[in-house]
Amino acid sequence: MERRQGDLEVLFEFAETDESVLSDIQNEFVEFEDKIADLELKLKLGGKQDMSDAILTIHPGAGGTESQDWADMLYRLYTRWIEQKNFKKNILDYQPGDEAGIKDVTLEVKGEYAYGLLKAEAGVHRLVRISPFDANSRRHTSFASVFIYPLSDEEIEIEINQSDLRIDTYRASGAGGQHVNRTDSAVRITHLPTGTVAQCQNERSQHKNKEQALKVLKARLLQLKLEKEKEENQKLEDQKMDIGWGSQIRSYVFHPYNMVKDHRTKYETGNVQAVMDGDIDQFIQAWLVQQIDSN
Repeated sequence: MERRQGDLEVLFEFAETDESVLSDIQNEFVEFEDKIADLELKLKLGGKQDMSDAILTIHPGAGGTESQDWADMLYRLYTRWIEQKNFKKNILDYQPGDEAGIKDVTLEVKGEYAYGLLKAEAGVHRLVRISPFDANSRRHTSFASVFIYPLSDEEIEIEINQSDLRIDTYRASGAGGQHVNRTDSAVRITHLPTGTVAQCQNERSQHKNKEQALKVLKARLLQLKLEKEKEENQKLEDQKMDIGWGSQIRSYVFHPYNMVKDHRTKYETGNVQAVMDGDIDQFIQAWLVQQIDSN
């Protein structure tokens, strides 16, 4: 960063005699600001698992097609954010909605500080808009939940006894080719002592689906372990809020005005389209600052 600052200072000196470099200065300065903001964000991440990859799950609340469509919109939002961060995503489980949207999606997000950043997004997200599925064009409120888990690596010991697992196989739903739909390749694994469930149906091979489901299960059990280390007695599932009124962490209002507001930090913006295109770093940063101040 000091080297970049030095380069900028040299460009300013050139600009005194050559105004043609002003455009270069502007581009360099914007990039410099972005790098500083990114560095400041990472410096706020000091948790043991913050540098880990992440498992991201989106699940619609009650409301059928409305909420399933909202879950799909959030899926698009996070996909755009992942692309902007140059992270990699791997779809572990995808269940399409009956008419539109999705019933459930689970992603593996690989990138530096993926979990540390995404953990700010865990909670219930609320949408207010004129419904495209309502013939009378009435305003609807929809909810969807986002769950984030750190992806455990080989250095972290998570003991899983095979006798504690129930493994079910079933036929995958939705698109995926004839082989996927004709065979019982989808896998659901239940950790009996905790009731934790992980499933995968995106691979054609039952063996690969089992491998991916075990990875998700390991991540969720790690999250339970982290909660216990914080001396929180309730399991992760008990801490999840109902996907409905009064429990949302953020509201996305498309009508009668445009606004996205985080109810935890009070940070808000009127540029709804930018947020839906993945521009959520300001929300993440505001939450991280709040966590640091509260500790």
